[in-house]
Amino acid sequence: MPGNTATIKSKAVGAKLRKLRTDRRQSLRAAAADLGIDPSTLLRYETGERGPKAETVARILGHYGVNNGLYDEIMGMLADVDAPQWLAISLPEQRQQTAALLEFEAAAGTITEVAPLLIPGLVQSPDYTRAIMSGGTVPSDEVSLRVATRLGRREVVSIDRPNPANLVVLVGEAALRQVIGTKDMMVEQLDYLLKVASWPHVDVRVVPFTSGWHPALEGAFTLIDPRADDGLSIVFLENRRSGLILHEDKDVKAYREAIPLVSSAALSPAASIEFIADLVNGMRTP
Repeated sequence: MPGNTATIKSKAVGAKLRKLRTDRRQSLRAAAADLGIDPSTLLRYETGERGPKAETVARILGHYGVNNGLYDEIMGMLADVDAPQWLAISLPEQRQQTAALLEFEAAAGTITEVAPLLIPGLVQSPDYTRAIMSGGTVPSDEVSLRVATRLGRREVVSIDRPNPANLVVLVGEAALRQVIGTKDMMVEQLDYLLKVASWPHVDVRVVPFTSGWHPALEGAFTLIDPRADDGLSIVFLENRRSGLILHEDKDVKAYREAIPLVSSAALSPAASIEFIADLVNGMRTP
């Protein structure tokens, strides 16, 4: 049943409804008048603060002239719209989830990446990303699109962007030593990581093999905190076959509490930069 509390899915549906309206250059008030909906109610639908009933969404989509695949996609997202998590297993679900993740990253104030085994996506070099995609189970005709999407995500933390999101990267030593692609590609990746680490809004910390137990050994995760006070914090988890987004306070709290434990096991920012630079120099030595 639709509710009055924002969830990850209600926000994803709302973002699509807002885009449909703005793409047609229609004001919120004009669209609400055409639909016979109070403007404040339509605004809550678009912000995800209130989940509309399926028949209401169908009427809104009809007003915007949406049919076929996009209609089915948006209507399909209404399933379990009030669920405390969003598990995406099928390829269409994963595409919807990725689009929602991009929205949350774009509105983020701080993004924390805990990455024990792979360099996280927001600080990946193009060749590193392509090597991962090409070596995995991604269909060959989708590799280029997925690489472009992942590289596009880096813009939210780019130093060239006005007011970029703060980024904390807690990366495992294993991720730095595991050669993905060729050795030259890995050198390029580590050089890019060093470049990003020099930006004032980015904190890169290395968790060495000698650190003992810490929560990152349980798996990678991303915590996204919004820039706005009334935004929704989420945790993103990903494995070989699915992606999972959590947004309930108790779930987010559990991962938030893990971050200081990982940080305490990590090297300082200065020592981390020195550690990565030494690795790069070692790889460059014949």
